[in-house]
Amino acid sequence: MKTNSTQVSYFTLSAYFDTGLLKYLYFMIVMCLYILIVCANVFLIVVICMNRSLHEPMYMFLCSLFVNELYGSSGLFPFLLTQILSDIHTVPASLCFLQIFCLYSYVCVQFSTLAVMSYDRYLAICSPLQYHTRMTSGKVVLLIAVTWLPSFVAVSMTTYLSASLQLCGNTIHEVYCVNYSIVKLSCSDTRVNNIYGLIVTFLTVFGPLSLILYTYMRILKVCFSGSKQTRQKAVSTCTPHLASLINFSFGVCFEILQSRFDMKGVHSVLHIVLSLYFLTCQPLFNPVMYGLNMSNIRVMCKRMLLL
Repeated sequence: MKTNSTQVSYFTLSAYFDTGLLKYLYFMIVMCLYILIVCANVFLIVVICMNRSLHEPMYMFLCSLFVNELYGSSGLFPFLLTQILSDIHTVPASLCFLQIFCLYSYVCVQFSTLAVMSYDRYLAICSPLQYHTRMTSGKVVLLIAVTWLPSFVAVSMTTYLSASLQLCGNTIHEVYCVNYSIVKLSCSDTRVNNIYGLIVTFLTVFGPLSLILYTYMRILKVCFSGSKQTRQKAVSTCTPHLASLINFSFGVCFEILQSRFDMKGVHSVLHIVLSLYFLTCQPLFNPVMYGLNMSNIRVMCKRMLLL
């Protein structure tokens, strides 16, 4: 049984190790990646906002997705850049919990947005004649609000429960703040945290995934019985969405597994790379996938770049 609980004022991130002068190379690599992410997402947001032909529900949801990529990246990259150059890898408790709120709400919004986008594609492909009457501008605003507000509320409660715990240590074996790593440091009963965490995970991850699975089953059914044009439309609009979903789900699943189970058998460098994968690659993966695969966005991007 753990004893000697205390109110922790800072956490130590033990996954960092001395890399000597290579830390400056790693800093430049991460900095370049962050700049690319910001430029790519901001550029596509501007493209969508500046072109009235892209003021359609699908592109509004994409715009929300790109805003979320900027939000999630801002919760990680500045912190990561600071830690790479630092010799002492500590972080104030308040900043750690702020990072947990940002990163976990980013994940929730990401899954919710992907679910809303799959619903949008389901209506466009399965009910094309009723699409514009069912997907009104008011409904678009409501759906975007639903992807953001409940996620913030759910993660706020998660962060509050973790911040309220009495802890017996302050060492986190990660390169950024992870909620369950803090919960495992608790000296007190964590049943409420664990139960609430499982409920939130189910609602914000498996709930959207179930909706996505249902909509794609319906889309596939229509594609098999529909015309060649319907199949082409489905492939062109659903391919980047599916690629984004699979890529993000892979990274999140690994992060859930490694935080819940003993991963000492995994090499430390591989562990760091995989734990950062969904937070560093997804924000660049989405704008590249949608920018290259969706013809309307690709055409508008070329026009803006040639101005």
